[in-house]
Amino acid sequence: MEISPVFEKINYVLDKIDGFVWGLPLIILILATGIFLTIKLRGVQFTQLKFALKSIFRKSEKKDGGELSSFKALCTALSATIGTGNIVGVATAIALGGPGALFWMWLAALLGMATKYAECLLSIHYREVKADGHILGGPFYTCEKGVGARWPVLGKFLAVLFAIFGTMVGLFGIGTFSQVNSISDAVHTFSKTVMGGAALRTIDVPVLGTYPVVVVVSSIILAILVALVVIGGLKRISTVASVIVPVMAVVYVFMGVLAILCNVSKVTWAFEQIFTGAFGFKAAAGGVVGAMIVAMQKGIARGIFSNEAGLGSAPIAASAAKVDHSVQQGIISMTGTFFDTIVICTITGLVIVMSGCWADPNLAGFQITNAAFQTLLPAIPGVVISGILMVCLILFAFTTILGWDYYSERCIEYLAKGNMIPVHIYRIFYIIAVFIGPYMTISAVWTIADIVNGLMAIPNIISLLLLNGIIVKLTKDFFSGKRMYTVGYDFNNDPVKADHPDATIENPAPQA
Repeated sequence: MEISPVFEKINYVLDKIDGFVWGLPLIILILATGIFLTIKLRGVQFTQLKFALKSIFRKSEKKDGGELSSFKALCTALSATIGTGNIVGVATAIALGGPGALFWMWLAALLGMATKYAECLLSIHYREVKADGHILGGPFYTCEKGVGARWPVLGKFLAVLFAIFGTMVGLFGIGTFSQVNSISDAVHTFSKTVMGGAALRTIDVPVLGTYPVVVVVSSIILAILVALVVIGGLKRISTVASVIVPVMAVVYVFMGVLAILCNVSKVTWAFEQIFTGAFGFKAAAGGVVGAMIVAMQKGIARGIFSNEAGLGSAPIAASAAKVDHSVQQGIISMTGTFFDTIVICTITGLVIVMSGCWADPNLAGFQITNAAFQTLLPAIPGVVISGILMVCLILFAFTTILGWDYYSERCIEYLAKGNMIPVHIYRIFYIIAVFIGPYMTISAVWTIADIVNGLMAIPNIISLLLLNGIIVKLTKDFFSGKRMYTVGYDFNNDPVKADHPDATIENPAPQA
């Protein structure tokens, strides 16, 4: 396809901005925050992971104070998390940063689990119940009410900054361009497998350039479907997500594990490539440091894009959960990072590294992942693999588009102080962004996503560092009486139950 000269200039400017935003300062800030919280919370992501996994299906005893079950809140967050980042983002990271980028994705995820725990805990603690009964919470209230308790001006400034960047991420980053672009790329790749040369027929799109007919048609259909859901309301997103996300995740994981097991002899070699590449040992003389920085930059940026730890997005969904204690949703929400990166991204990354397709300069985005699976599973017809990957990506990306519209709308609701007119106007722009997404180049799409992701993370991370004391206090309060919060425990008949979900427990029960 022919790219408009306008987009070529945009790409150049975006690359410069991306290099500045995702420079060493932000990378160090994100990693340092994860390390700091991990130490302060005594490795909660490791010591309480088993308990967290058990708690996913726990039912709250509370009859009010929330709109969703913990499971549905997690699935709503995962619907916006598990998406193109797991299938396309990993491929892009490895193509740009080499196999070593996967190592930095792992590190960012492990440390990010503590970050995700902290931000979701605070979103419950500082959430508000509006006059009509619906819940509004997220980093904007964490900043305003938490940070603002000691530093009113700073707290309000960070809150507004987060809400603005959160809106931008939905409109220009994770929510639209990257998701839609990946969907159209997957559809185009699949159509070439099925239709052959017929899939290469192009059409001129005014201003935007010349594109394959299947890309144009898919963009129109997708924009219409998103419009029908967004304009009609988002009340059923959590229900749909609780079905689509688990089912498609299982299908994708099964195919990935099958590809790895069928080529198990290459696993050791793949890990060697990942660890040596992470520290630039494979680079030419004199380029070790540079190669390491590129691997770190792409790995951490794509890792955060995928699992969203530190961005402050998941807390918006988590704030609507019905829980008996704010720590409960924090502990459940951190499993989202585990499932997203440690499980699904690792499977994708191993398949890509083992296949060697990441080094093919003629492949990009979805094409790399598609070629990797076909290389490792030659016994399965390519059209079947492409079809399965396409369906997985479309469903993941579609729920992500809806999930990020929800996040962005909550940010606008906060900025507009409850006035819903700006929210309705925003929906129109959101649908337009979905339509033009396929016409952006892959590099431009992911660069934009990186930039706004980085900007969104800054006010959120600052609030976590400033409020680390309350995070630690709530955590100690909860785990000192953890027995009463375990799955199946009779919460109503426990004599040491606190009257308020976030109250300090007197005479704590023994730990489970």
